[in-house]
Amino acid sequence: MSEGQENVPEGWEKRTSRSTGMTYYLNTYTKESQWDLPTTPASPEQGAAEVQCAHLLVKHKDSRRPSSWREENITRSKGDALRLLEGYKKQIKSGEATLPELAQQFSDCSSAKRGGDLGMFKRGMMQKPFEDAAFALKVGEISDMVDTDSGVHLILRLK
Repeated sequence: MSEGQENVPEGWEKRTSRSTGMTYYLNTYTKESQWDLPTTPASPEQGAAEVQCAHLLVKHKDSRRPSSWREENITRSKGDALRLLEGYKKQIKSGEATLPELAQQFSDCSSAKRGGDLGMFKRGMMQKPFEDAAFALKVGEISDMVDTDSGVHLILRLK
């Protein structure tokens, strides 16, 4: 097939990358893209339709809602929140503690009582930076620090 005659399956758009000039294909439902010509029609359920994650949230004074079940008025700076989260990540990496154990004690999210478990969720249900990080993880992987309007997070993909 010559370049102009390829059949792009329904739900996909052929696009040209502004940065490289290369052709890529965009799933019009999920807005995910890929370099290879898709072989099946796009659907809203492309890739992992749902993931299950646990997270540890540390809020700071600039968080959207700077209070939690742990603290009525959170006054720490974003830098302090990042330092706390970095310490938690070191404990997890060293095997001293698991993310669910630390989340139960220290997460500023109401999911803390469930070890940070947020249950299953689909795209569009979480803040974009959180969602992007969660869907990029493999099961059992922990994210780097993720910054959202809620605060800073470590995310563990469970399913």
